[in-house]
Amino acid sequence: MKRVFLAVLTAICLTSVWAQQYTLADLTSGEFNPKGISEMVSSEDGMHYYQADPGKTAVIKFSYATGEAVDTLFNVRDARGATFNTFQGFLVSPDENRVLVYLDREQVYRRSFRATYYYHDVRRNLVRKLSEQTSKQMIPTFSPDGKMVAYVIDNNIWLTKFDFDTESQVTRDGEQNKVINGATDWVYEEEFGVTRLMEFSPDNQLLAFVRTDESEVKEFSFQTFNEQLYPDYYRFKYPKAGEANSKVECRVFDVAARTTKTLDVPLDEDGYIPRIKFTKDAEQLAVMTLNRDQNRFDMYFVNPRSTVSRLALREESNHFIDSKWLHSIYFTKERFTYVSERDGYSHIYLYGISGTLQRPLTSGNYDVTSLLAVDEQRGLVYYEAAGESPLRREIYRVNMEKGVPEKLSQQQGYNSAAFSEQGKFYVNRWSDANTPTVITLHDGNGKQLRALEANQPLRNKVATAGFPEREYITVTAADGITPLNGWVLKPAGFNPARKYPVVMVQYSGPNSQQVLDRYSRDWYYALLNEGMVVACVDGRGTGARGAQFRNSTYRNLGIHESDDQIAAARHLASLPYIDENSIGIWGWSYGGYNVLMSMSRGNGIFSAGVAIAPVTDWRFYDTIYTERFMRTPQQNNPGYENGSPMALANQLEGNLLIVHGTADDNVHVQNSVEYARALIKAGKHFDMFFFPDEDHSIRGDSNRKYLYEKVINYFKNNM
Repeated sequence: MKRVFLAVLTAICLTSVWAQQYTLADLTSGEFNPKGISEMVSSEDGMHYYQADPGKTAVIKFSYATGEAVDTLFNVRDARGATFNTFQGFLVSPDENRVLVYLDREQVYRRSFRATYYYHDVRRNLVRKLSEQTSKQMIPTFSPDGKMVAYVIDNNIWLTKFDFDTESQVTRDGEQNKVINGATDWVYEEEFGVTRLMEFSPDNQLLAFVRTDESEVKEFSFQTFNEQLYPDYYRFKYPKAGEANSKVECRVFDVAARTTKTLDVPLDEDGYIPRIKFTKDAEQLAVMTLNRDQNRFDMYFVNPRSTVSRLALREESNHFIDSKWLHSIYFTKERFTYVSERDGYSHIYLYGISGTLQRPLTSGNYDVTSLLAVDEQRGLVYYEAAGESPLRREIYRVNMEKGVPEKLSQQQGYNSAAFSEQGKFYVNRWSDANTPTVITLHDGNGKQLRALEANQPLRNKVATAGFPEREYITVTAADGITPLNGWVLKPAGFNPARKYPVVMVQYSGPNSQQVLDRYSRDWYYALLNEGMVVACVDGRGTGARGAQFRNSTYRNLGIHESDDQIAAARHLASLPYIDENSIGIWGWSYGGYNVLMSMSRGNGIFSAGVAIAPVTDWRFYDTIYTERFMRTPQQNNPGYENGSPMALANQLEGNLLIVHGTADDNVHVQNSVEYARALIKAGKHFDMFFFPDEDHSIRGDSNRKYLYEKVINYFKNNM
């Protein structure tokens, strides 16, 4: 009897030692999120940075080298004419003679916003309102000499000349849901990640901009309820796959002559201009274009005065050109950089300014994942790469002449870096699976100058909270050959002799990654408190494993991705500690889409699934993203049919919960409504929940807690 008592006591003690010391509320409230640092905005010379004080009342100039404050460019307390006590954000002119601050920020789409801007004349210590117009301003852009700023009001470009204290209108044809000048439409912002297509020439004489005509793009609308007796409608232009796109053209405004010309840039009627950028030569504007299929990239050098263009660079692909690499083009006086997948992996190439390939700067069976900076003076290119493992990232530099990469990051795990202008200094963010983010400042040679945020209190808290270590695993893909990366989390007091339910979390979208050696403490750790195992597997099509792996889902979205989640589920079912009859799958957005595909093609391997904001047919989604991977429905109808959860509704097996925000401007709630209709027609019972007036992200601590309580309870009760 004594031995039995001691055994029980020992078990209780072990359980209390290993029990998880956190709750879902802790996870959703950010209790285990690392601290960041205030935004550091580089000066033009790259030797200093600007930062707002904690109360957003001043803009202070610091030295990168010492971390010491060297000047205060703006202080709301003593600036003459300041009618406000605090601001929300700021910009500094290249010559540091003006500071723009903004308040009353109003979000437009995911990245864009309008606000009321004021400019501070540093030399006179005087604050003035930027515009006398009644509407708010967007995307203010300084001229290189800092004497002018261009901005957008109600889709038209305006120009302020500081020395003359004048404001003038550059364009007059801008109109809501019809014509946009300088700014971008919804789909450009969402899928190209660009909100501004407006650039001054290096000699300050010209302003180049893209004019977007979205008048033929069909309008999408949804109701916004907002606890009103009569709901409102939100309407905006949203081009769906195969439908009409905006028409774009590049124009240039002569500041002195006040004339505007349209540049002669060859472009398909429904093609794209994702980026414009002046080279170091004011007579040479780089206009970067993609055809609608996004498998041909052309960069034209255009003389902005004669309007004549010449082709400087063309790249074609059997799949698609990743538009993010257009931002890897850095111009020096004689050369430019570009990242291409032409040898099967993403690597950096160096071109002469005429467009002649000089040499590759990186090579090997790994992907460069970001081109970070160019130090023209020393001839150095800085970049991030998955050089050691797809699960990790390192920071490197390479000499343009020697072409020998040098690793700068010292710690194994996930490194990311933000460089000052001209690559003089950088802020490194490092973490691994068990260590919250450590933020450090380095010089361009990689030498650490100081720690900016070590997150030591959080590290101590994480160490005592009982989080299990991720066990990294390899699973064979559905093709029976390709190894896939994954991880597993086991609950406290794990007993290998028991059978546990498992929930698979995934995203699975093209070039995405969830299996990384990087810190995160997301909601799914709360599933461990319910005695569940959590697993994650990155299937084919995900990132940092070369072009062939990444492009394997081309024209057939949803097939390999769901096949690989099904294969991973079968692998987990074969493990002695997994209950093969209790396998769940969860995902959001593309992950939600793949939940539906996996449950429809898995022959019952999943007993339950939760799909949040899922695409249910690619015909409902936007042109740029969808057609990049699928072409249009007119070109690839079989791909759209085979990859449609709606078309597979009668094959759905398992208990399903669908969640959607009613004000989702990205993946419209139409997706879930029409999928519900298809399930009803197929006689398939399911559960559905809507978040009133919430967008694609369903933000807020209370919303997230409510959401994940619902998700966890669903898995508890339905697996």
